[in-house]
Amino acid sequence: MTKSITLNGAPHRSSAATIADLVRELELAPEKVAVERNGEIVPRSTLAEAALNEGDTLEIVHFVGGG
Repeated sequence: MTKSITLNGAPHRSSAATIADLVRELELAPEKVAVERNGEIVPRSTLAEAALNEGDTLEIVHFVGGG
């Protein structure tokens, strides 16, 4: 089932069941992201258990190494 969410301020559709699934769908490394869902930080250790729901608002920051 495809859900409508807001991702980093823009409308986004995803079939991901969890936030970890969404991070992988976006081709990001789960160990290198910080996620806020509906105004609350989601601990990285719980991304695989955190359900992605219709209407969620997420901000995902991806850490990139280098200079």
